[in-house]
Parts: sequence; structure tokens; C-alpha cells
Amino acid sequence: MLDLTVNLSSLGFEAGVSEDEKELVFLRSRSAGLTVGGCAHAVFAYKLLRVLRKKVNAENGCAAEAHLCVGVVGGGLVGKQLATALLRAASLKPRHINISTRRPETLGEYSNMGVECYFDNIRLAKWADMLFLCVLPSQLAQVCTDIGCHLSSGCLVYSFTSAVPLNRLAVLLDHSSVIKPRYEFVACNDVNRIWLLHNQVTAALQDEEVISASAPLSMNGGLFLDQRWVSAVLYSLLNMCTAQKLGSGKTLRLINGLFETNTFTYHSFVNSPSASDLNNPDDLFPWISLLDAQTKDTPLTDLVSRDKGSHLISMHFFPNCICGDFYCVVVCVWQPFRKDFTLQNTYLEISGLPGRQTLFVRQHCCIYSIARSPQILFLIF
Repeated sequence: MLDLTVNLSSLGFEAGVSEDEKELVFLRSRSAGLTVGGCAHAVFAYKLLRVLRKKVNAENGCAAEAHLCVGVVGGGLVGKQLATALLRAASLKPRHINISTRRPETLGEYSNMGVECYFDNIRLAKWADMLFLCVLPSQLAQVCTDIGCHLSSGCLVYSFTSAVPLNRLAVLLDHSSVIKPRYEFVACNDVNRIWLLHNQVTAALQDEEVISASAPLSMNGGLFLDQRWVSAVLYSLLNMCTAQKLGSGKTLRLINGLFETNTFTYHSFVNSPSASDLNNPDDLFPWISLLDAQTKDTPLTDLVSRDKGSHLISMHFFPNCICGDFYCVVVCVWQPFRKDFTLQNTYLEISGLPGRQTLFVRQHCCIYSIARSPQILFLIF
């Protein structure tokens, strides 16, 4: 049947917008950018934790399946987009994710996939290893009251509620293992274009241009992510090892192995007095407050934002478009490989990496690799 409404401009979003209101249309792209970027970064953090959990289980000789129980509080637009991204972009199995929302009957699509959907925040908090808060600011106080005393010490809470400060959120939850990404808006000519290319997050995360625009620490499209988000994610990895009673020596070996680097040492995570106490590799790292990691300067803060010097420029995250993964972070390219850097038109070719194939790095810090494992890239120029 012929659709007479196709391409009918009078039905478009802007058709009923006044001249004064048109100046605010750019807020649509900002909202879309926050949704796409927020979901992408949350999925990436989940993937890192999942991979490390598998390594920790193997180190402890545990034959059980290595998975994280993921809870999503809120079944609105953001909650649905996040759940879809986790299921599709992170290959999270439906039985490993639960959603708590006031109207679970509206989530039939997810229930049919095998995702448990209900309205019981306490049940979700007791079950989850990683809990995503996707509720309105007006609902947050009650949600925190419900779940605060039921969170395990190792449960990582990841908040999408941007209007509530991190310190306030930690007080409401009485919980220090909280990550709340902080985004800022910057002037950008592409802000009205990049984020509106796709209607769904999962479609956006298959688009090379959108992936590049949402890469942490090098975001464009009018958004900027606070670099302390990286510190918080890395400290959450450290805490996971501490919670499993893994010694500091094994912890460093696993985290360095996760990122295929030898960059991380005791002093990368703790200050000098504390690091000097870790002479025995069987000693545990201290438990790190993720609240402090996002509000105070830490050794990782210095590592991430170190001056452009002789060893590295900064930490760049990059997509792996060939195998469908994104932000497969961290290869360490040290001084010995400087001789293997050659410019190829608009790309920087990095060859000679031990155990790896050649990487082609676009000058705008969007990096393409055929490697599946997570990596962090330290670039030297």
C-alpha cells in the first residue's frame, strides 16, 4: 500500500517549531549524543570487567562460567537502549541481565528474549554484580533508599542520572563503588549531525564515524568525557581482584595482561607510601574508593593525563570495526618501536609490535585493529 505521508515535510519534527524554538533544536543532538556516548562507555566498562572476571576465575582455578550479573534499574528510553546495547554489542546473555521497572509489562520484547523483567529494586540489588541506574532524578532518592543497604560491597553501581552529583549519589546509596561519567558540552560544528545519524544506539555503534566521536578522552561532536572516568574504571578492575583475595603481584600481572602491556605497577594505582608497603606480591592492594578516584587526584590521574613527553602522549581508546567491537583499548607502543612509525597519507602505520599485526592509526586518533582483546594505546610522536 502506498504511504502518502512519506517525505511529507509538514509531519517532520521541525515543521511545528517556531523561529525562536529553532535555536534550541541542537539540544536534540546533545541528548542523542549523551545517550549514545553514555551507553557505549557503559558497555565498554562492562566488557572490561567481564574479561577480567574470566581471568580471575581462571587464576583461582574456578571452573564456573565467568559472567557478571547485570541489573538495570529503569525501563525507560535510556534503560531500554542500554539493555539492547549490552545484549547486542557486548554479547551479554539474556539470563545474565535483569531489569527492574515500574511497568515490566511494557518490556515484552526483552521478556521474550529471556531477560527477567519485574518491579523489585531490592531483589535486583541483591542479585547484581553491576547495577546501572537509569531513572529520573525525581525517582533516584527513593530508588537509593530501596537498594542502598542491599548492595554487596563488590557491586559496581553505574549511574546515568546526570542531574544528581556523584557525592550526593554516594551518600544516598551509602556505597563507594559508584561510577558516574561526567560529560561537558563544547563548541562543535558537527554537533547537529553526528549524533542524529541513527535512531538506535546499537545502529550507531556500528557506524565508524559515531564510534570515533564517542571514543573516551578524544570525543568530538560537542561532547567531552571527564578523564577521571578512566581512573574509576581501572580502579574498579583493581577492586575486583582485591575482592577475590588476589595478591598484588597476580593482580598486576592480570591487569597488564588484560591490556597487553607492562605499564601498570604498584605506583600506578597507589601513592608512594602505600606502594612501598607492597613488598610481598601476596599482599592485597588496598580497597580503592571509586568516589575518591573521581573527585581527587590519584596516581592514575597522572598516568592518564601525563604531559606529552618522551614516553607517551596520552591514553586513547579506539574501535575495532572489523570484528564489531568498539574501544578495544590498550596497546603500549614504547620508544623501541619509534623507528617503526611511518606516515602513510593520513594514517600512521605502527608495525613491529610483538605478537601483533600492523596497526593503522588515523591522525585523528581513531584506530583500527583486527585484534579482539582489550588494549590501551599509548602513542609516541
